[in-house]
Amino acid sequence: MLREKLDPTLYHRDPGPHDARLSMTYLGTAGFVFEAEGHTVVVDPYISRPGLRDTLFRPLVPDAERIHKYVPKADDVLVGHAHHDHVLDAPVLCEQTGARLIGSPSVCNVGRSYGLPERQLVQTTGKEDIASGPGSVRGLPSRHGRVFFDRVGMPGDIPRPFAWPAKVGAFRHGLVLNWLVELGGVRVLHIDSADFIDQELQGVECDVLCLCAIGRVWRPWYTARAIELTRPKVVVPCHWDLFTTPIEEEPYLIPGVDIPGFLGEIERAGCDHALLPFFGTLRV
Repeated sequence: MLREKLDPTLYHRDPGPHDARLSMTYLGTAGFVFEAEGHTVVVDPYISRPGLRDTLFRPLVPDAERIHKYVPKADDVLVGHAHHDHVLDAPVLCEQTGARLIGSPSVCNVGRSYGLPERQLVQTTGKEDIASGPGSVRGLPSRHGRVFFDRVGMPGDIPRPFAWPAKVGAFRHGLVLNWLVELGGVRVLHIDSADFIDQELQGVECDVLCLCAIGRVWRPWYTARAIELTRPKVVVPCHWDLFTTPIEEEPYLIPGVDIPGFLGEIERAGCDHALLPFFGTLRV
């Protein structure tokens, strides 16, 4: 596989105002930590990042030590869909911090598979505001983007808990939810797969749009339409890095992801962008 590293000059370097209402830190893949008013919301954490051979041929085991090291705090953990690179680490993080796992029925069945108690599971099919500390979160029903060869990988639901640990094929995506997080007076919309349902985004304006990079070429006018519908002040690209390499290493691009082209699309749509390195922070 041809592996290409990102030009580091493309990274956003301005940390933002000192009196920022919300800070958001990129965890790689589609993961972020949002912090405001002493409350921490984590979305799609994936710190373990097992290598390609382990991912394809062995049961997937979260790296609890790494998870605790890099994400020591969480009050709520949101997961957009139940593919392994979005959900695998979430139950461990919830166990370590006492956070709630909030997501679709498939996501909650992953939590049950791991052994999380029901009191830590918040199951939703979207379209409801869920209180989260001083703010709220809402899942917006969506669809999984097409990735390689114009196809959706590992479709279907997780209708019941499975034996843990499990191989990658157990992690079907289930219901896909885009997350609207309102925290510290800031609205962040997180789109973790490169597709969406236009009607579900109608009237959903945000300050920050986290927008998935992989597979965007298969969704016509993906970038421009997402910005047109949600009218963000800034777009933060995510899910662009090859997630089978360790979190401590300089990331490679997922094959086929054109970050300069993506940033150009954002600019042509009339919006600012902030490409964050691993553990880079944007303050808004």
